[in-house]
Amino acid sequence: MGRCFFKEYQLINLIFNLYKIKFLGAIIKTIRHISLFLFVLLLTACANKTYLAKSEKSAGFPSLERPVASCKENESAFDCDRRAILSMLGEYQVSFNFHETTVLKSGYEKKDPKHSGGFEIVVLAEDTNSKISMQHILVGGSGMIIKHWRQEWVYELPSHWVYVDVQRFDTHHRKPASVPGTWTQLVYGVNDGPRYAGSGRWNHRYGVSTWTSERTWRPLPRREYSKRKDYHLLNVENRHTITPQGWTHEQDNTKVMRKNGEDTILVREFGFNDYRRITGFNFSPGLDYWEATSPFWGLVRKRWDMELNKEGETKLLFATGDEKFSDEVLSLADAYQANPIMNKHLPAFEEVFDKFVSSDTSMMH
Repeated sequence: MGRCFFKEYQLINLIFNLYKIKFLGAIIKTIRHISLFLFVLLLTACANKTYLAKSEKSAGFPSLERPVASCKENESAFDCDRRAILSMLGEYQVSFNFHETTVLKSGYEKKDPKHSGGFEIVVLAEDTNSKISMQHILVGGSGMIIKHWRQEWVYELPSHWVYVDVQRFDTHHRKPASVPGTWTQLVYGVNDGPRYAGSGRWNHRYGVSTWTSERTWRPLPRREYSKRKDYHLLNVENRHTITPQGWTHEQDNTKVMRKNGEDTILVREFGFNDYRRITGFNFSPGLDYWEATSPFWGLVRKRWDMELNKEGETKLLFATGDEKFSDEVLSLADAYQANPIMNKHLPAFEEVFDKFVSSDTSMMH
């Protein structure tokens, strides 16, 4: 990789080593909170650099190519779609790239492009045929892991939660005629809370599998909410394409300022995230973490499903960018990993959930 990324990577490894020190209680939480903040900060520290263009050649991790997930002869569209989705599982070197393109508001000046990268494993969290859930886990060179985002794909979903405004989600009922043959992608954050959702069809023409969403609202991304105060939400079209070397996520983003119920469009942005399947990097710490904590995260998903599947609004009772909720849930996952008896951790999780999420249901069954 470019020198900028290597300096960043070495600093991340130094931070990761802090986790190997076995402190107690509040000290562990403090180290976690600082490390998570610095990790994200360092991922975007080279925002004005173009090192990612050189990363594949100099990283030393060769690409692992596989045939793209095109449809087989006489294969149903549903089965072909499933194979495309499941082909996103694997071990990747990821580059994240965002470039503001078209200015739409007088006086607005385009911000510098943002580039970052890392190593990420995508593991299967759940597969019930018409519902596929995949967990992303960032892995550092020193073996440190950070549970990242989760994507869930559901076939022909008639209604689901959507992002509507700052820290608010509501139920969206789709038009019946628009449902057949579609997959809804629901995206969740580090704490398994909702981020954004959208529906669309997989297209397998010319032997290439691509899913394109409808336009949908989503909250400010992590790369922005700690630095930008001039807009509040994004209007987005997402496109996922399966490639021989992995998969890509393209984003057509429009940045919107919402004030007193009125929207002002600032600028369009093109996002391109490239998941390149590699060999030679040690992803086993991510697999070990998931094996040790997946029962706990299954409980967390179940609790969120109880909240989000009910009719009406869900509100997050903390400010955008406030990491306290995530920090507490991650700490409980660590506690479960150290002592995997679910009943010991369930009351604490319920208390944390009720503190940060407005919910009509206070207990799990």
